[in-house]
Amino acid sequence: MTTTLYLVRHGQTVWHAENRYAGISDIGLTATGREQARRLADWASGTPIEAVWSSPLSRTRATAAPAAGALGLPVTVDGDLIELDFGSAEGRTLGELPPAEVEAFRADPVAGAFPCGEHPVKAAERGVGALRRIAHRHEGKRVLVVTHNTLLRLMLCELLGIPHSRYRTVFPQVVNCALTEVRMSGDTAALIAYNVPPAATPG
Repeated sequence: MTTTLYLVRHGQTVWHAENRYAGISDIGLTATGREQARRLADWASGTPIEAVWSSPLSRTRATAAPAAGALGLPVTVDGDLIELDFGSAEGRTLGELPPAEVEAFRADPVAGAFPCGEHPVKAAERGVGALRRIAHRHEGKRVLVVTHNTLLRLMLCELLGIPHSRYRTVFPQVVNCALTEVRMSGDTAALIAYNVPPAATPG
């Protein structure tokens, strides 16, 4: 049976508004981020969603909570949905990092990943492991999964057989609270929609 996962990047935070790498740092939503979460809840209330999952960080849980409330569902947390640890880049902009690190990252964000952080391929594997567990648990249902920008793109590469090093070029942007629809059946996955505003996505 096919399970539909709606993958969502959390709402805007102060650091993201400043283009700072948040990673595993626990940064809250801005007023704009809370409004984005409210619009996501409006969409979810008209969609037959059976479960809501989230990363453990407060920005994802706060994004998921209004939708879960509208659906009368709990938010289930999975630690494997947490964002990539950016190591030396946590809390910093590219302009604040050593030029050599930035050059290596831009050339290949996997081979040139920021020092002291999580390896992007390992992050992709743990994230997809979480998605497969969720799909198996809610087989044949529709599930909302609130996660993070870089992890979401790495998971798509892992699921679709795209080289992880291309995540920034193949998927250059994930809009806060936009929906990416993936259908999973057994070991296969299909990308149905990417980066679509909730109001424009059919339920």
